[in-house]
Amino acid sequence: MKRALKWAGIGLGGLLGVLLLATAAVYGITEYRLQKTYDVTPAAVAFLNDQATIEKGKHIATTRGCVDCHTANLAGKVFVDAPPFGRLFAANLTGGRGGAGARYRSDTDWVRAIRHGIRPDGKPLLFMPSHEFNVLDDKDLGALIAYLKSVPPVDNVAPKENMVGPIGRVLFLKGDLPLVPAELIDHTAPRNVAPPAGPTAAYGAYLATGCTGCHGAGFSGGPIPGAPPEFPPAANLTPDPATGLGKWTEQDFFTALRTGRRPDGRQLREEMPWKLTAQMTDDEIRAMWLHLRSLAPQPVGNR
Repeated sequence: MKRALKWAGIGLGGLLGVLLLATAAVYGITEYRLQKTYDVTPAAVAFLNDQATIEKGKHIATTRGCVDCHTANLAGKVFVDAPPFGRLFAANLTGGRGGAGARYRSDTDWVRAIRHGIRPDGKPLLFMPSHEFNVLDDKDLGALIAYLKSVPPVDNVAPKENMVGPIGRVLFLKGDLPLVPAELIDHTAPRNVAPPAGPTAAYGAYLATGCTGCHGAGFSGGPIPGAPPEFPPAANLTPDPATGLGKWTEQDFFTALRTGRRPDGRQLREEMPWKLTAQMTDDEIRAMWLHLRSLAPQPVGNR
């Protein structure tokens, strides 16, 4: 009996040792990636500060979702507060106390953050979807920066530092949580040039990059990486007749993006930011539709 207990104790001790080593390895590897310094000095982006440019930047900030995470006045908010997963704060982008506008000393700081997902000190921004904004051409990026610099300052200091918990670290290590979008970007690639604005599939592809975070690069939807288990999967936007938009008409698509209503009259889930897509122009929505219709049909879930 004593010998059995002894061996059980040894086995339990060994198991605990393995768990401690695994925990240390997960923490060490993820912490290295979270704290890695990137040496990126992006080329300057020239832009105007006229009202038309600022209004264009506001339109981009709205339709590409900046106001969804950072709030309508861009003062930021806590958008994840689940300690086992993590605690993340969407930054205050204004020039008020605690805001990026007060810390960013040059336009290059804005370009580095938006296009590359990197802070002025070279550390990566967490969960900032710069891989989606990286495709913005210089004119659109310049307009967005002009708008961000024009918004009234709001004092809003993050209540606590961003923190990634054990579950978040495991998901990050598995590749199921894009915590560091800077890792997904080729920081030496030539800057993108947008196609001419208009109701074309090419321009729709340029706009639709803002949808890939939820619907995937292939737009076939499915479970969203890093989303809580209760979060609904993203819809299939390919023209698959069984699970996608294959039976939708262009008018159905307009109605969904403008009013949040499906063809059968049901309300789209609140996770779909239709109140933001409602601000898109007719040409933008039509361009998106043409792009999605040009895709090969895929069953839901392939992302």
